[in-house]
Amino acid sequence: MDSSSGYRRWSRLAALVALATGLSSNIARAEDLNPHDLALLDRLTFGVSTSSAMHMHGIGAERWLQEQLHPAGNPALPEAAKSQIEVMPDVHSFPFDIAVAFEQQSKSANQVVDPEQKKAAQQVFQQAMNERAKQAAARTILRALYAPDQLRERMVWFWFNHFNVHQYKSNLRVLVGDYVDHAIRPNSLGKFRDLLAATVRHPAMLRYLDNADNAAGHLNENYAREIMELHTMGVGSGYTQADVEALAKILTGVGIDTKPEDPKLKPELQSQLVREGAFEFNPSRHDYSDKSLLGHTIKGRGLAEVDEAIDILVHHPATASHVSRKIATYFVSDNPPEALVQRMAQTFKSTDGDIASVLAIMIHSPEFEAALKPGTRFKDPVQYVLSAVRLAYDDRVILNTAPIQGWINRLGEGLFNHETPDGYALTSASWSGPGQMMVRFEIARQIGSGSSGLFKSDGPNPVEQPAFPLLQNALYFNGLRKTLGPTTLASLDRAISPQDWNTLFLSSPEFMH
Repeated sequence: MDSSSGYRRWSRLAALVALATGLSSNIARAEDLNPHDLALLDRLTFGVSTSSAMHMHGIGAERWLQEQLHPAGNPALPEAAKSQIEVMPDVHSFPFDIAVAFEQQSKSANQVVDPEQKKAAQQVFQQAMNERAKQAAARTILRALYAPDQLRERMVWFWFNHFNVHQYKSNLRVLVGDYVDHAIRPNSLGKFRDLLAATVRHPAMLRYLDNADNAAGHLNENYAREIMELHTMGVGSGYTQADVEALAKILTGVGIDTKPEDPKLKPELQSQLVREGAFEFNPSRHDYSDKSLLGHTIKGRGLAEVDEAIDILVHHPATASHVSRKIATYFVSDNPPEALVQRMAQTFKSTDGDIASVLAIMIHSPEFEAALKPGTRFKDPVQYVLSAVRLAYDDRVILNTAPIQGWINRLGEGLFNHETPDGYALTSASWSGPGQMMVRFEIARQIGSGSSGLFKSDGPNPVEQPAFPLLQNALYFNGLRKTLGPTTLASLDRAISPQDWNTLFLSSPEFMH
C-alpha cells in the first residue's frame, strides 16, 4: 500500500471519529454550519474554533452578535489561561509602583562604579524590562485566543494600533501592559471620548510622544500633532499648524511624575496640581494663556482645557469619518465604500461616539455582507497566526506564548513593536508579498507538524505536554470543507501524512483569507 492511499485511509478514519465523537453532545447538523455564519464568525473574531462555532450555532448568529457587541463586564477566561495571567506580577501591582521600582533599579545600576559590575547590573535591568514586556504580550495573546468576547479582543488590537506606542522607547516595556489592560481594553467597545481620554492620561502615551517634556516656554508639539493627525481628525481634515501649536499649549504640564513627594508650587497653584498614579498635571509647567483651537476659544485655566479640547476634537465631523473609515478598512476592505463610511460616521455623531453602535451599523450593512464572500479580506499576521492556533487546539489552553510572539515578530507585526505612531498597516496588500508568504508557509509547517513548544511550560524546569493539532475535526467536515475550492481540496487529497495535510490546509488561499 503506497503512502497516499494509507493517508486516505487515515483521513477517512479521522472523519468517522470526528463525526462520531462530535464537537459536543449537542453538535449542530452539517447543514447548520453554513459558510456564511462561519465567515461572519471568522471576520469578527481571532479565528473560527470548534467551540466558538458550536456556541454561535447553538444560540443563533444574531444573538451571538449581540453578545459580542455588548459583552458582560468581565467574561471569564478558561481556568488554565486565567491561572497563567494571575501569576504575572504586574497584574496585582499599580503602574506607579512598577515604574518607581524600575526607575530605582535603573538608578542603582548606573551608580555601580566597577565597569564590569555596572554592565552586568544594567543587563539585569534590561532583562527585567524585557520580561515585563513579554508578560504583557502573553496576557494579550491568551485573551485573544480564549476570551469569549472575541470582538472586544479584536478591537483591543485595533485600538492599540490606532493609539500606538513603541515598547522599546525609554521604559515603556514596563508600562505597555497596563496601557493595554486599563486604557485600551475597558474602553474598546464604549465611547470614543473615554478611550481617547484614557490614552491622554496614560504614562505610556505621554512618554512615547514626549508630552512629559512639554512645558510653557519649552513647547513640544509631537503629541498634539499626532492626536490630530492620527488619533482624531486625520490628515488633510482642515486643522492648521496654529491649531497644533494651540493644542500643544493646552497640553503643557500634562506629564509623568514618579517621585513620592509633590512638586514645589506657588501657593496660588497648589490647588491645581493633579496626580493620579504616575500621571501628573503640574500647573507650574502649564501655559495659562487663552488659546484658539479649530475656531473655538479656550480660556487658560489649567487641566480643564484638556477636557474641553478633547470634546472639540471628538465632536469634529472629521473625527467621525476618520475613525469610521479605519474601522471599515480593518473589517471590510482596503478601500471601504464611501457610503458605508458615511453611515458609520453619522452613527458615530448621533451616538456621541459609541463604538459598539458604529460596529453594529457596519456589520448589518450590505457592504459588509458582500465582503464576507470568500477571498475578500486577507489576514494580517496577528490574525493569521492566532486563527491557526485557535483552529488547531480549540479551547485546549497553550502553556507558552513565546512561539506565537516569535512567529508574529518574524511576520513583521510583533505586539507593541511598531516604532512610529501611525501603527501597522491595515490594508491586505501590506501583508501579501512573496517574502511574507514564504514565512507563512514555514509557520504553517511548524504549527501543522506538532505542538512547536506551545505546550512546553515556561520556567526553570520546563515540561512539554504531548499535543498535536487537530485540524481535520468535525468542524472541518461539517462546515469548513464547504469553504474550500476544488484546487485546495485536490491538494489536501494528495497529502501523504497528517502533518502534510495540516500544512497544506494552513497554507491554502482560503485559510489566508
